[in-house]
Amino acid sequence: MPRMSLHIRPADPTDVPALVGLITALAEYEKLTHLLQITPEKLQAQLFGARPPAEAVVAELGEGADRCAVGFALFFTNFSTFLCKPGLYLEDLFVLPAHRGAGVGKLLLKHLAALAVERGCGRFEWSVLDWNEPAIRFYEAMGATVMPDWRLCRVTDDALLHLARRG
Repeated sequence: MPRMSLHIRPADPTDVPALVGLITALAEYEKLTHLLQITPEKLQAQLFGARPPAEAVVAELGEGADRCAVGFALFFTNFSTFLCKPGLYLEDLFVLPAHRGAGVGKLLLKHLAALAVERGCGRFEWSVLDWNEPAIRFYEAMGATVMPDWRLCRVTDDALLHLARRG
């Protein structure tokens, strides 16, 4: 059976319904659906409005019309006063359970690390739920440090460059 192509690309307005579905699946996985207030209209405004505060990339499997979204990453620019540089903050990364272990998450992180390097960011960081041991192990394997007091994952300096170039 031929291997399906995996593509990471910036989200566009046509991706909003798929992103809402993936974000809902993430909330279900984290048992946080009671906090979910997302609507297609709200997400459309936040990602594609006049001054979008966030960006997203979509991981798709397949070719042409047969492509389907299997994961996403939503992120924004933050700023480090100590480094006096912008940073890239990953708000959410999610891969549908049926597609985990196939390199989708690694490719999403690599894509964002490369974007952080391209934008001159001093760091790339995110938070992880303390009970999510599979995610913690995955992030550490990708070069992130789980900050014990902050519960933040941070990739900086050589680790950021290494992650951006990881094959």
